[in-house]
Amino acid sequence: MTPSAPDGPVPKGRSRRNFAGARPVMADVARMAGVSKQTVSRVLNDHPAVRTETREAVQDAMRTLGYRPSRSARSLASGRTRMLGVISFDAARYGPASILTAINTAAQKAGYLVSSIALDTADHDTVVEAVNRLSAEGADGVIAIAPQLWVGRTLAEATDLGTPLVVLENALDDETSLVTGDSRTGARKATEHLLGLGHTTVWHIAGPTGWTSAHHRLTGWQSTLRAAGAAVPDPLVGDWSAGAGYDLGRRLARRPEVTAVFASNDQMALGLLHALHESGRSVPGDVSVVGYDDIPEAAHFLPPLTTVRTDFAEIGTRSLRLLVDRIDGPGESPRIDTLVPVDLVVRASSAPPPVR
Repeated sequence: MTPSAPDGPVPKGRSRRNFAGARPVMADVARMAGVSKQTVSRVLNDHPAVRTETREAVQDAMRTLGYRPSRSARSLASGRTRMLGVISFDAARYGPASILTAINTAAQKAGYLVSSIALDTADHDTVVEAVNRLSAEGADGVIAIAPQLWVGRTLAEATDLGTPLVVLENALDDETSLVTGDSRTGARKATEHLLGLGHTTVWHIAGPTGWTSAHHRLTGWQSTLRAAGAAVPDPLVGDWSAGAGYDLGRRLARRPEVTAVFASNDQMALGLLHALHESGRSVPGDVSVVGYDDIPEAAHFLPPLTTVRTDFAEIGTRSLRLLVDRIDGPGESPRIDTLVPVDLVVRASSAPPPVR
């Protein structure tokens, strides 16, 4: 008989170990709560037949022991839970929100429920808490929308659960599968389009430092200019918002040599259009503008915005399909990197440069 763990606080992020040196198991939780292992399994699977006081006793025992259920423990009552976890950051933005919608739709078709956790911050403890919560809920697998570089490092530390994991935007390690839009190619298409119209160079309003997509678009823009032998202006760094595009656009509007600008997303392009109009510089007569994402409103900007279309629905659908394949696949699954193609949508905001 394995003795239960001693009393006392457990450091955050650490699991209690029993006297034999092993991580606590379901039997330890059952013993501490005074119930059977089957009851613990029913609590893990949120079975409606468990009384409230019994459920609370089991949950208290799990917290005291620092118990994190294994996939095999979660499946004792009903096999798989048919529930998937999603962790997202900045979920109010168009891209992440569209991806979440697509994941939910694809999950329903595949017979899964989705438990989503939207985080405002990406600090270590917050991410670990989200992973632990999804594990306790019995998620068969996890999709993480990790747009920032440091989020990937935190997730890599927090998801040592033997649970299948698919990451959007940000590669974690040699095992974790990645799904992302092809931002480098999108930036190349945007920059080549403007150069092909006759502009001698292209200025860039970049996304915030540390964001994977912003970094890829920045490097794609820079490498395309260098390959064409064009000057590479210093990028202006924004925060994805229309307000940032407006503020940076006012700076660009004061420079008569600026005839073409590539913005890292459509919201910043919208602010840029506002600043140029306010400064008396016409688009595309004086300055051509290209955005990124092709949000639904982009076709209704004044003028309608040339932009790079990202198929967020396809990203969400592919990530769900890849996660289910990893859950269903026997043994170790190889890492799979999926780049979702992007398309340039040409509208009225881009044209040849003005004749000097």
